[in-house]
Amino acid sequence: MPETKMEVGKSAAEREIVLSRVFDAPRQMVWDAWTDPKQVALWWGPKGFTTTIEEMDVRPGGLWKQVLHGPDGTDYLNESVFLEVVQNERLVYTLTGGRKGGPMVQFEKATTFEEEAGGTRVTMRLIFASAEARDQNVRDYGSIEGAKQAFQRLEDYLAGQFVETTAKA
Repeated sequence: MPETKMEVGKSAAEREIVLSRVFDAPRQMVWDAWTDPKQVALWWGPKGFTTTIEEMDVRPGGLWKQVLHGPDGTDYLNESVFLEVVQNERLVYTLTGGRKGGPMVQFEKATTFEEEAGGTRVTMRLIFASAEARDQNVRDYGSIEGAKQAFQRLEDYLAGQFVETTAKA
C-alpha cells in the first residue's frame, strides 16, 4: 500500500500542510475523479463521511459548494472558489467552511497532478493565514488524518475504476 507523504511546518512560513501520494492510475483518470462532481461525491472526505456536491464549476472563478456528512450526523458546509485550473496538472482554490457552530476554516489549497512511475503523484498544499490557523485546523478538524483517509478513499475508488476500465478495453 502506498504511503502518503506528509510535511507539516517545513515551509518558509510554517503555515502549510503538504500531503503527497502516488496513485496507481493514469493522470487523466485521477484528474477526472478529482474534478467530476459525480465521481467526487463517491470518494471525497474522511472514512465514514459522505459528500453532497451542491455545485462544482471547475474553472477560474467557478464555485464548489459541498456538504460533508459526518458519521455522527454532523454536517460540514464548505464553499470554494477556483483560482487556477490547468487541465490534468493543477488546481488552486480557496476554501471556507466548517461545522455549524464550530470554528470557520479558511485556507488556500493547491493540488498538482504529475505522472510518476506509471501512476500519478497528487500533491496537496494547504496554505493557512498563519501557523496558528493551521494548528487550529489540525486540532479542531483533524485535517491531516482526514486528508490521509480521503487519499485512501480515492485510491480505493480509482482501483475499482481502473479494473472496470481495463475490463472494458
